[in-house]
Amino acid sequence: MEKIHIQFRRFLKDILSLSLVNRWIVFIIDLILCLIGFGVSIIIRGKLLPGTPIENKLILAGLFTLFNGGAFILFQTYRGLIRHANFNEMWRLFASLLSSCLALYISINILNSNLPLTISLTLKIFLIDLALMMFLRFVIVRLYNLSFSYSNKLRKRALVYGIGSHSIALVQWINRAANTKYLVMGFMERDAHARKTRIHDLPVYNLNYDDQDRFLRKNEITTIIFPDYKTAREEQPLISRFIEIGLSVFISPPLEGLDSAQNIQAQMKPIQFEDLLGRDEIQINMNAIAAQLHHKIILITGAAGSIGSELVRQLAQFDPKQLILFDVAETPLHNLRLEMEKKFPTLSFVPIIGDIRNERRLEFLFEKYHPEVIYHAAAYKHVPLMEENPCEAILDNVLGTKLLSSFAENHKVESFVMISTDKAVNPTNVMGASKRIAEIYVQSLAKKNSQNGGRTRFVTTRFGNVLGSNGSVIPHFKEQIERGGPVTVTHPDIIRYFMTIPEACRLVLEAASFGQSGEIYVFDMGKPVKIVDLAKQMIEMAGFVPDVDIKIEFTGLRPGEKLYEELLNDKEKTVPTSHEKITVAKVRQYEFEKVNEITHTLVHHAYRVEIPETVKTMKELVPEFISQNSPYSIYDKDESAPTINITNIEVNQ
Repeated sequence: MEKIHIQFRRFLKDILSLSLVNRWIVFIIDLILCLIGFGVSIIIRGKLLPGTPIENKLILAGLFTLFNGGAFILFQTYRGLIRHANFNEMWRLFASLLSSCLALYISINILNSNLPLTISLTLKIFLIDLALMMFLRFVIVRLYNLSFSYSNKLRKRALVYGIGSHSIALVQWINRAANTKYLVMGFMERDAHARKTRIHDLPVYNLNYDDQDRFLRKNEITTIIFPDYKTAREEQPLISRFIEIGLSVFISPPLEGLDSAQNIQAQMKPIQFEDLLGRDEIQINMNAIAAQLHHKIILITGAAGSIGSELVRQLAQFDPKQLILFDVAETPLHNLRLEMEKKFPTLSFVPIIGDIRNERRLEFLFEKYHPEVIYHAAAYKHVPLMEENPCEAILDNVLGTKLLSSFAENHKVESFVMISTDKAVNPTNVMGASKRIAEIYVQSLAKKNSQNGGRTRFVTTRFGNVLGSNGSVIPHFKEQIERGGPVTVTHPDIIRYFMTIPEACRLVLEAASFGQSGEIYVFDMGKPVKIVDLAKQMIEMAGFVPDVDIKIEFTGLRPGEKLYEELLNDKEKTVPTSHEKITVAKVRQYEFEKVNEITHTLVHHAYRVEIPETVKTMKELVPEFISQNSPYSIYDKDESAPTINITNIEVNQ
């Protein structure tokens, strides 16, 4: 029996697929049904046509077929999917048949021919044809539903959160799709007015009044589906509760992930903790970005990293002439290449292994490919490692930026966009100070370039931690939770700003589209997150109790680490831009000649691995660099001690 059922489903699927590919089959079937209905009507009312020659009857049938064909094309009755027929489709059938029958009756009477066609016969033809066509659709819908009723028993029973338009559309797509693993049994909603109502014949369960456990057990619910990230973030305690009792919680794909054949192209995504930390989707000016990037040769340094690879994915959508993927990491760059070849087969891109500190390699790159836009994401970023290797931090973050920006100026690149960090503000570690020096160099170069009539725009973007990046805290906590703990936090009061990688990259593209040369753009990072609270929530989402099932241990601040990050220096201020999430940091202006001279000295010390001299020079160039929990604290200057004068007194207004 099971084998017969499978064969029947396969046969029905083939028939439905055939009608989907060639909708003219539906058109022809409808015409045949109309002819059958016409013949039945003639037979039933045969006494009205006694002695009528067969030729006249055939002419009458031909005219009726011609009028029907025109009406079906006019009302497009053949374009609807029969297995999903609804009232609108029935209305089209009714209107098309009525039109063709009226056209036949009027034309016969105008011609005053020997083809007797009364109103009674016309009405009979209309009703019989309409009944036949509707019956066919009813049978197909019924067979379709019966065919998949068996597979419905094997689906995971689910509830969808909310009764908004997105939730309702999602339920319709899921329950109609034959290849999904889920069967929605109803909705869940907090609005008291929605209690005990039904939508598409599915019950609405109220979270505030109904017994959750009883309702879930009664309906054998195993899965909860949220329609989008916003609603999921608003229900974090509820999600923790569901996970605790063993339910699977998923985020649905966006509506554009559902195709016209009602198939779910993207699998439901298991909810991740980082999904609950993000904000509403950031809107960007696609037209302005496209105008800047369309058919341009774009270089991305650090292309295989967390930020760089996401920039590559987003830039690929703006139809660039060529993407140059530059990175020193071989395996990640190879993986990115495979991904790009699969997702963007027609895109021209060039993966290049190279180090931004290698002047000859950069010279080769610029001479051969002539990039027009540069996104500089290559950098060393891990605070403890850079605290232990300050000379490498300078060579990569400062020398690499210095060489790359100089090549950009010399080759008259249109835009140079540098990715910086909030750790560059009042830095307490080598990594943050090295990025601040890179900012200073790029900004001073922008000023010199502008004074000399250069057209290259040097734009710096500054933001905080990104969720899911290599080495970030969330993957680290996940790994510790999976091992059974403990989860280690450096300090009970430490806080950080977080932003998703796609969100950060969208803002980088937006800032670059309107940014003025020499400006530093600061992103709205939202509210800071207390790391210990983040650890507790992740433990709860994993179905455990913090400090009972999984312990939280405090290990102490690491070298160079501070309790909180800042996005602006105390002496800086910001002004708004055309985008509500982006502001401009108005900072001190530096003279290029002096900056170039001291960075030359700094790089010289770094090349010779002269650690004390390297750190001392960094602190001279960035006097607000005060080391914390670090052996370099001995090099911190007295506030009364003289510093190198490399700035103008003026602040750019």
